[in-house]
Amino acid sequence: MHRWLVAIWVATIVFIAAGAASAAENEDAVYERRMELYKKAEAVSLIPWYYFAAIDQYERNIRQVRRDLPKPTGVLGIYIKPELWAGPLNKNPLDTNPFTISQFGGLGVDGNGDGVARADDDEDVIMAIARYLQTYGIDHRHIKIALWNYYQRAKAVDLILGKARIYKKYQTLKLDDHVFPLPLRANYSYRDTWGDARGWGGRRIHEGTDIFAGYGVPVRSTCYGIVELKGWNKYGGWRVGIRDINNTYHYFAHLNGFAAGLHEGQIVEPGTIIGSVGSSGYGPPGTAGKFPPHLHYGMYKDNGYTEWSFDPYPHLKAWERAERQRQKRR
Repeated sequence: MHRWLVAIWVATIVFIAAGAASAAENEDAVYERRMELYKKAEAVSLIPWYYFAAIDQYERNIRQVRRDLPKPTGVLGIYIKPELWAGPLNKNPLDTNPFTISQFGGLGVDGNGDGVARADDDEDVIMAIARYLQTYGIDHRHIKIALWNYYQRAKAVDLILGKARIYKKYQTLKLDDHVFPLPLRANYSYRDTWGDARGWGGRRIHEGTDIFAGYGVPVRSTCYGIVELKGWNKYGGWRVGIRDINNTYHYFAHLNGFAAGLHEGQIVEPGTIIGSVGSSGYGPPGTAGKFPPHLHYGMYKDNGYTEWSFDPYPHLKAWERAERQRQKRR
């Protein structure tokens, strides 16, 4: 009986490991296919691949949280509205004829030579975006103008160009690694406090998780991203905001101070020191000591129209656990 149970246990472990390996292989294949499409668009348009990657990633992030947009059917996340694809005056919004689409000023093109222009075909979509950007010019300034005319939202343009900078620096699409915001060797404690009531400055809810630790404990970036905000806030004290590649905004508040040289627009990665634990906030610049030292860590999502907070606690637990496992394997 004991041997039978052991055999089942071993078989289960092997099955789980095989499943994880298969999922990783599938994910790698998706990344490879996306890069192939970006590079193809680059070769045709002379626009660097990381702009296409940034547009695709922004669109994918939006479609993950919006119910009014269809889910992707291919490896790309780019969605072009039917009226834009077929042309605003085209009576057939589902038109796939490249000639009639062009006559009505639509964005749709035949990107793979099969004679049709389909808005659900990855090759057609990426080449449509390439041609659209190319009509404005292939340098950064003209691409920025093209993005503004397409999205009509300054934040969307900033987010896309920020992602492009990150992809350009690291030259890879695999930038989803995370770490816990404090060194695991530090003495810290936390629990799920998202949604709790807060009273200073008026009734509001707590939009984050408080991680209690001593003054001066290093605070680290949890992700690859760009420092979008640095400075003082009467609620959060000295705080830093980092936007990651998945369009999530990571908020670090009540800091004791910032890392030397940290600045807005800086690209950071998991583990980059951005400041230290403090008790700043609840008053004018420099106010501190009104509560025990801790890091307030918040996470926010943008859907293309607005931004909202969500509970970071499960993510913190997962990152903490994964980092401990990595350390054990070393």
